[in-house]
Amino acid sequence: MELKNKRIIVTGGSDGIGRHICLKLAAVGTRLAILGRDADRLAAVEAECIAAGASEAIGIPCDIQNPDAISGAVEQVTAAFGGLDILINNAGIWHKTGPLDEIPPQLLQATVQTNLTGLMQITQATIPALRANDEGIILNVVSKSGVVAQAGQSVYTATKYGVRGFTEVLKADEENTGVRVGGVYQSGTNTGMFSKAGEDVPNHIFTEPDDLADVVVFVLSRPPKLWIHDIRIEL
Repeated sequence: MELKNKRIIVTGGSDGIGRHICLKLAAVGTRLAILGRDADRLAAVEAECIAAGASEAIGIPCDIQNPDAISGAVEQVTAAFGGLDILINNAGIWHKTGPLDEIPPQLLQATVQTNLTGLMQITQATIPALRANDEGIILNVVSKSGVVAQAGQSVYTATKYGVRGFTEVLKADEENTGVRVGGVYQSGTNTGMFSKAGEDVPNHIFTEPDDLADVVVFVLSRPPKLWIHDIRIEL
């Protein structure tokens, strides 16, 4: 599929994996709506994307935990772009590993709202626009934790198993609408996600976000008859 001028939303696009996805998509001339919580980082990535070759790039502050913010951001994007072609659900947060009773209640709620509830809500808000064209795509950047249960990740893994189930059902629901649905199940990635949660991990051994972004662009550029709906990336 030709990606040039495709209208794309990337959640969590101001940092980490999302930023690298935006830069790779900018290099092939897409029109990008970059969603994130930090206005300064959004402005910086917006400028980077324009410099990298994006046909258009707009940074939109949006807390994925806030349903009203999601609705407002989607309305802003579809009005600015005249529609939407691709949604990349990438936003996510991590909680420090440990027993369930040691995870602060507010962090439990934030993890579920960000990783699962918000993802479903922005998908719900965008799906009418995605159905309105012949090449709509929803790609969920999930995590290996949506496939493998690992000790100390109870809440995080619950959200990722939820996203995996959501992805599979959505794929079946949209089979006859023309909207293609896929999930990316990556191992640990060398970003700041762990350090933000106070977790000290050997980031240097993990997948580089730039390499993961290459995979995302490759998947999006496949023709409809060669859709790759399930991508597993191991270290």
